[in-house]
Amino acid sequence: MEEKLNKLFSAVSPLDDAAMEKARERQAQLAKPPGSLGRLEDLSVQLAGITGQVHNKMEKTHLLVFAADNGVVAEGVSSAPQSVTLMQTVNLTRGKTGASVLAKHFGSGITVCDVGVNADIKEKAVLNRKIAYGTQNIASGPAMTRQQALHALETGMELAAQAAADGVQALGIGEMGIGNPTTSSAVLAVLLSAEVETVTGRGGGVTDESFLRKKAIIRQAIEVNRPDRDDPVDVLAKVGGFDLAAMCGAFLGAAATRRPVVIDGFISAVAALCAVRLGPR
Repeated sequence: MEEKLNKLFSAVSPLDDAAMEKARERQAQLAKPPGSLGRLEDLSVQLAGITGQVHNKMEKTHLLVFAADNGVVAEGVSSAPQSVTLMQTVNLTRGKTGASVLAKHFGSGITVCDVGVNADIKEKAVLNRKIAYGTQNIASGPAMTRQQALHALETGMELAAQAAADGVQALGIGEMGIGNPTTSSAVLAVLLSAEVETVTGRGGGVTDESFLRKKAIIRQAIEVNRPDRDDPVDVLAKVGGFDLAAMCGAFLGAAATRRPVVIDGFISAVAALCAVRLGPR
């Protein structure tokens, strides 16, 4: 799998400078004041660099959601019980969540993939790619083995590649997993060599006492596992989660197929950073 990853990295090429220059020239020809569309103009140039085409359409979009449980919930870091992961994973396929309602409204496809929910899911609409029934508790040891982390990465890569083969023009990458704000903060603290306090949010419904414990648990997890910040796979394996690793793989797979990706919030951003650290291009 390590060799497969390296091949993927070599398949990721830099932004297409020629296409970006043509996109800028097109901007200058449009009947509008220069810069009047603000960030949209920058995005159109970036899209040209990603796809190699000046005229881009986002008519076929798709959301990939990776679901997994995290053993660290045993430490009381979340206000919601672990059972919510299973409930919401199924609800995502039934149009009963914000993400699925919005996807339906805007005509976006959605794939919900179980990479590590701590339950047997009988809902056929959930794609079964389960690696294990949740990760281990990072407060006392590694979340998973390196091989499991690589397996999760491969799963994300494969789903992104399949989406591209199906003609998807843009992807969204999301997750469902109680406890993953804690694992994401741990991963981010390691990758940025940052103080835990600066990268850890309170989360929904968490008391002052629980928030303090959450930060203490993250510090403990980093101390116990000593992840190597220069090896993102090691970081994901030791203090991350199956969902984070699969999302990271999806970002890498999208880059290899030159598909733009929407980053959905903090957890998705941490997975994207892991992808950038693994494959800087």
